[in-house]
Amino acid sequence: MTSQVSSPAEQADEAVVGEQRKPAGTKDVRRLDRVIIRFAGDSGDGMQLTGDRFTSETASFGNDLSTLPNFPAEIRAPAGTLPGVSSFQLHFADHDILTPGDAPNVLVAMNPAALKANVGDLPRGAEIIVNTDEFTKRAMQKVGYDVSPLEDGSLDGYSLHPVPLTTLTVEALKEFDLTRKEAERSKNMFALGLLSWMYHRPTEGTEKFLKSKFAKKPDIAAANITAFRAGWNFGETTEDFAVSYEIAPATAAFPVGTYRNISGNLALSYGLIAASRQADLPLFLGSYPITPASDILHELSRHKNFGVRTFQAEDEIAGIGAALGAAFGGSLAVTTTSGPGVALKSETIGLAVSLELPLLIVDIQRGGPSTGLPTKTEQADLLQAMYGRNGEAPVPIVAPCTPADCFDSALEAARIALTYRTPVMLLSDGYLANGSEPWRIPELDELPDLTVQFAQGPNHTLQDGSEVFWPYKRDPLTLARPWAIPGTPGLEHRIGGIEKEDGTGNISYAPANHDFMVRTRQAKIDGIEVPDLEVDDPHEAKTLVLGWGSTYGPITAAVRRLRNAGESIAQAHLRHLNPFPRNLGVVLGRYEKVVIPEMNLGQLATLVRAKYLVDAHSYNQVNGMPFKAEQLAKALKEAIDG
Repeated sequence: MTSQVSSPAEQADEAVVGEQRKPAGTKDVRRLDRVIIRFAGDSGDGMQLTGDRFTSETASFGNDLSTLPNFPAEIRAPAGTLPGVSSFQLHFADHDILTPGDAPNVLVAMNPAALKANVGDLPRGAEIIVNTDEFTKRAMQKVGYDVSPLEDGSLDGYSLHPVPLTTLTVEALKEFDLTRKEAERSKNMFALGLLSWMYHRPTEGTEKFLKSKFAKKPDIAAANITAFRAGWNFGETTEDFAVSYEIAPATAAFPVGTYRNISGNLALSYGLIAASRQADLPLFLGSYPITPASDILHELSRHKNFGVRTFQAEDEIAGIGAALGAAFGGSLAVTTTSGPGVALKSETIGLAVSLELPLLIVDIQRGGPSTGLPTKTEQADLLQAMYGRNGEAPVPIVAPCTPADCFDSALEAARIALTYRTPVMLLSDGYLANGSEPWRIPELDELPDLTVQFAQGPNHTLQDGSEVFWPYKRDPLTLARPWAIPGTPGLEHRIGGIEKEDGTGNISYAPANHDFMVRTRQAKIDGIEVPDLEVDDPHEAKTLVLGWGSTYGPITAAVRRLRNAGESIAQAHLRHLNPFPRNLGVVLGRYEKVVIPEMNLGQLATLVRAKYLVDAHSYNQVNGMPFKAEQLAKALKEAIDG
């Protein structure tokens, strides 16, 4: 008998309703082990704020969680249109979870466009809460509804809750001196209050947040809090919501510690600050704003008290040029960007390779080419990071696998850059950058020691006995050259992009010297110490699924599904993509089949095939969205059976 991958409704990691019980009040409370909620509306409806607040309260409650913000690239997309729909999906549970979930159990649709854009993702039986006030004839026609979907029977397979959110919000705020338009803006808080009641979320944090956010506008703060409470009370009193739900804290999923909810870009920012403190170096960021990397610039600019200096340059080239100058001056230097910016920075990255200075290039990948899909995710910059410079210009590459892992990956990238005197590429992406999950705040003694020793004086003795400073005399273990701070007496040396002579750093056009320097720089990167690749293979499988970056969550969820269905499959995930872990070739050789899922057209697979002569099978997606666990499980099952 062959085992089959079950449908979403049958999966162990979908919402499971437990036994019903009666609380002290009149309404039933049902216990779930997990739920997936999606808020959707126009860009101006505040869906990202609503989702973020629900997420923060869920994190404070102690659930494990994973989020997927999804919004248009336009600052304010056309209202009421399908391209203008903004959504926020949250998956939270009483146990360890890895993805924002495949199919929402609850959809909050603020208008017809939000309903139409998202209803296709819902499983039968899902709950739909719609703002009926927005279902006007004109609004429905704008998205192709000839008749109201609330009345034509097309939603009969779902649990539909028609709620006049706008009317109820305006009514709740009638005592405030607000125009109707101003009052309507609080309808997202009404919806948040309703969902907070449905899922027993704490409310104190949201009310405190609203008071802080609108501290200079106390009437607006009071109005939003009133709308929030009105939504809660509506859930408590209306007959349309006869049941509320409980999802217990995920106590078994978390080791002991202090936790907070964190997004990938915030974790990366904190990781950079921690790296600068552990290295005892000032942190300098030279950056040009670009989606989805701009949040790092915004966050680091708030931390001057930690010795952070941020420079918003006039363009991408100026940003990395300033960062490289800061590296020459003795700072932990960083530049942040996305794929199009990496292309513009490529010449200066090559200069950093030649100068052999530590520099972190953070690429928050997005859909391309060119401007592409600024607010959507992709993993298509791997080959650009590996080869996107003229000449032989090798650069180490590090890729985080979860939002919280962005913190550790920033520390690791800094370790490599400082130890080996090299620019380092850190490849995150939009999914990690904007997504969030619980993060255990590390203790200070858990952080690595990144202390740097600058050159202090002469390091070479000439034949005549005189002592001189050679800027390209290397550490025999790391092949790193000394880091000499400008202005240090006796350490004067040339910098620039023309090839240097080994040792002296003088300009050299000698063919033999160029050959030697090129091979030495490559050997330095090849010799970087990285941990061996760990393989999760409890049953000596014949098929290995190999991933990198943000595919970790969907791959791991898919592997869990297959193992629960009785299949044998191994899993490994790469953080270091240049150099690869030294045992990668041995690991690949143990398996009959290797499958590599990527959000590109097979870039890691191309590298693996070329380097290890392994017939790796690609499974690819480039639609701007992360993989779904069910989708990957089916593909991996076909690979096992094929």
